[in-house]
Amino acid sequence: MTIEIVSTAKAPAAIGPYSQAVAFGNLVFTSGQIPLNEQGELVQGGIEEQTHQVFRNLSAVLEQAGASLSDVLKATVFIKDMNQFATVNQIYASYFGDHKPARSTVEVARLPKDVLVEIELIAAKVVEKV
Repeated sequence: MTIEIVSTAKAPAAIGPYSQAVAFGNLVFTSGQIPLNEQGELVQGGIEEQTHQVFRNLSAVLEQAGASLSDVLKATVFIKDMNQFATVNQIYASYFGDHKPARSTVEVARLPKDVLVEIELIAAKVVEKV
């Protein structure tokens, strides 16, 4: 097995020496996504708009890798203010529905570009047997 670099123009390009995601076998590891649009610009608004943009980015990266949010095994959520957890959690739940991957949520002092939220995922893409 080899490591496959995952890249899509439907999500912001990496802003450092890393990939949007890597796949190894049937596992997909996304880098943390922050609320940048496809042009690499920070979305306007607060925690709600930023969280939705993060999920749009994550969905695009997973799709490029052959997976989706329904394939996520583990999520790690980094938020600047734990007082905004309920809002992030409600938006998070709207994207996963009945699917409930393992999750950690951590309040951090600062995130890249001073955003309010960053999320990274681990997913298992379904490999169909012929």
